[in-house]
Order: sequence, then C-alpha cells, then structure tokens
Amino acid sequence: MDVEITRLPGIGTKQEFTTADGRRLGVLTHRDGHRELMLSSADDPDATGISVALSEPECNALGTLLGAPNLVAKLQDQQREVAGISTAQFPISVGSPYVGRPLADTAMRTRTATSIVAVVRDSVVSPSPRPDFVFTAGDLVVIVGTGEGLTAAAQILEEG
Repeated sequence: MDVEITRLPGIGTKQEFTTADGRRLGVLTHRDGHRELMLSSADDPDATGISVALSEPECNALGTLLGAPNLVAKLQDQQREVAGISTAQFPISVGSPYVGRPLADTAMRTRTATSIVAVVRDSVVSPSPRPDFVFTAGDLVVIVGTGEGLTAAAQILEEG
C-alpha cells in the first residue's frame, strides 16, 4: 500500500492512500498539531467528501482500534510459523511490584526466555519498548515465548 505524503505550505501535511474502491483516505496534520480524518467523495477522488476533526485522545483511540488488533494478529500469524512459540497479553495490575518501575527491572528475557514486544497504555501501543520504559497500572504487556516461559512471565508480572 503506497501512502502519499503532501506538504501543504501554511497548513501542514496530508498523508493518504487510495482504497480498493478508488477513494482517497487520509489524515491532515495541521501545523498546530490538530488532525483531521479525510475521505474523498465517491464521485471525485480529489474532492473531500467527509472531514472529521479528531482530538488527541480520539486519535489515540482510533489508532488502537486499528493498530493494536493488527499488531497482535500479526504476532499470532508469525507464531503459527514457528512451532512452540506463542503470544500472550498480561495486564499490569495495581498490586504488581512493577508499577512505577522500568521494564529492565523485570529481567524478563533472562528469567523466562520470553520477549516483551509491545505495551498498550490508554489505547496507545508502544511497540518494542526500551528497557527504561516505566510500567503503570493498567498497562497491557504483549509477550512472545514458549508456553512455559509465558506462564513464568505472568507470575513475574503479578508477584515479582
């Protein structure tokens, strides 16, 4: 899928692609940071048919609706190709010893031979979080590993 990026002097940047039915779907990011979701009219792909202004929380929610399931689905598809590897999602509960602590403190890979591949927080996906990523209660941690490793990972996130 080709995404076209168009700089609009004095306005911002438009990123869009052509859908299977020939319409243009994109996001206009204004210089001040606010964004609009745009869909061309059915009759003329160069004319805007629908434009919806989105707040930052709405952008995050839409990104999660479109991105998080795709991320997990892609990981699950990839694991089907490798026998013995699974993907699981574990929440960081209020009582977790890792609330307020960085990912590195879990020593997850060393202790379980699993990998933390993403964290979802407030509808925002953080793929491949760095060791200094700090967990908060309510985070959803996406981990890849063996069944045994995933069981150990869940226990670590819950109990330390």
